[in-house]
Amino acid sequence: MKKITVLLSLLCCASAITAQRHEILDRQLHTLQVVVNDDPLLPPIMNLGGGNHLEIGFDEFSHEYHRYIYKVEHCNADWSPSTEIFESDYMNGFNGEPIEDYEKSFNTTVLYTHYSLRIPNENISLKLSGNYKLTVYNDEGDEPVPVLTACFSLVEPGVGIGATVSTNTDIDFNKSHQQVDFSVNYGLVKVIDPHRELKTVVMQNRRWDNCVVNPKPNIQAANKIEFTHNRQLIFPAGNEYHKFEILDVHIPTLNVDRMEWFDPYYHATLYPNQTSRNYLYDEDQNGAFIIRNSDDEDVATTCDYVFTHFTLKSPQLPGGEVYLNGEWTYNRFIPEYRMTYNRETQAYEATALLKQGYYNYNYLFVPDGETQGNSGRTDGNFYETENEYIILVYHRPNGGRYDKLVGYRRMNFKINGK
Repeated sequence: MKKITVLLSLLCCASAITAQRHEILDRQLHTLQVVVNDDPLLPPIMNLGGGNHLEIGFDEFSHEYHRYIYKVEHCNADWSPSTEIFESDYMNGFNGEPIEDYEKSFNTTVLYTHYSLRIPNENISLKLSGNYKLTVYNDEGDEPVPVLTACFSLVEPGVGIGATVSTNTDIDFNKSHQQVDFSVNYGLVKVIDPHRELKTVVMQNRRWDNCVVNPKPNIQAANKIEFTHNRQLIFPAGNEYHKFEILDVHIPTLNVDRMEWFDPYYHATLYPNQTSRNYLYDEDQNGAFIIRNSDDEDVATTCDYVFTHFTLKSPQLPGGEVYLNGEWTYNRFIPEYRMTYNRETQAYEATALLKQGYYNYNYLFVPDGETQGNSGRTDGNFYETENEYIILVYHRPNGGRYDKLVGYRRMNFKINGK
């Protein structure tokens, strides 16, 4: 029975992540970012109203103007479209507005135009909490063609979330896992049947491939449910992310072995990584990336693009593939981020075209036929690893027409405290 429960949870999670993750559909577009309140390290989640804003930005590889329009869609907790509400229910304004903020790159070898869109803006504002998917379309043909999707969430706080993370898990003690316990206090929200009305999601480092959706609470008290000693909430601990920084296309910086010019592109070769057997603390940003350069001015249009070469020294791992992973891969296991094994160098290798900046990354092994990655065979799993955990709580009362996002808790676990 336990195996069936876990399997159903994983299937539910797979359904959720398919619709949620950012996605670029046009190969001419690069570096999609969703930035909340001008802080690139924040997740794409913010409170409804209160002067908060987010900016969606991307680059198109030319100096030619393209007419892009956008559509905002409210989604259920599982990221399927909210079919029981109308556009006018969740939005002031109308879909189909053009993106009017754009600027050509300056003094870069790769020519691109940076497009950006702020939410809310003078044309639209959003009225309901919950999940949102914004789709950008190229509107230059007979029919609009989708070119990217960006996902974000708006919160109307209504529940309290208490949470702890422990390395003393139900399957091991101070070894390779971390376990989340949490409670939801819904005293300020009218909830009659919490098992039916509340939906929960728990994520580690904003990864949707191994998220936990709707774990079963084991304690229900007055206005409160608790999730303790739940094996579904045990996560492989992973390891600290690798990191590098390209501030100058002529000078190697953080963890860059060498910078080279091979007409018509700059190339950055990173120092090789090794498969890990021991834990070593190294401060990271849990997979995040920040676009910047040495001048740190007008970075959206002055940062160049660089072919970046990754190497993981390792014997070949049978039964699956190794992928680069970080927020800049949008947590997608696609050919663009799949590594190739080089028998001559005894290493996995990959190359990605990236905009100058600071990047975190790790290596995930994905078994054949599966959609969830694990670092156990690449970077290792160590209980000491500092990880970010996010808990989301959705509420749909009996007779409700959409899922409200009423709870959001973000915490960084560290072995010596939270």
